[in-house]
Amino acid sequence: MSLTLSIQNWIHLNSRTATKDGQPMLQDSYVAAQEPQDVYRLLQYNYMKFFKMDLLCKWAWLGAEALLTDEGNAVYEGIDKNKVAVVLMTAHGCIDVDKKYLAGMQNIPSPALFVYTLPNIMLGEISIRHGFKGEQLCLVDEKFNTEELYFWVSDLLNNRGMDACLCGWADVYDMNKDICFFWVSRQDGGLSFTKEKLQQLYNNE
Repeated sequence: MSLTLSIQNWIHLNSRTATKDGQPMLQDSYVAAQEPQDVYRLLQYNYMKFFKMDLLCKWAWLGAEALLTDEGNAVYEGIDKNKVAVVLMTAHGCIDVDKKYLAGMQNIPSPALFVYTLPNIMLGEISIRHGFKGEQLCLVDEKFNTEELYFWVSDLLNNRGMDACLCGWADVYDMNKDICFFWVSRQDGGLSFTKEKLQQLYNNE
């Protein structure tokens, strides 16, 4: 039996704007912040492992952190973390690290780079930070694919025993970043979890 699923919160960070639940974040300060560590400092986070992450992980971590926490409170308060899933999509994956690792093959590539040569590491970094222990899935697609995202999240929450899911799109290439995450749960309220609504929110409509 299909349950009623809802989008409780969402966030979109790209090269031009940052919005959370449809409202601007950081405004002019965000536009001036070119690097993820600049945004990290603007948001006054304190998580030293952040600086060891690759570019994709940093932006994905920032998107998740801003979405899931608000003034010390977590959106997953009261939810069994064993039943929180993470489903993220990407196009370029960890190509930034792949290039650095390939360049390092001329000598001895750093083991610290090798750790980040798989795009699913961003799911691990987010899950470690928040203690999520549910199902995890990393998908690769050419663009934000609402059909596929809707299918997997619906299946996890309707048929696989999950109660909530952090899901969305995380793609970083050169100076371009596009992070759009959604917090979907079986709680009342929020916006209807549909393919159409996912696309609307991604388009900032």
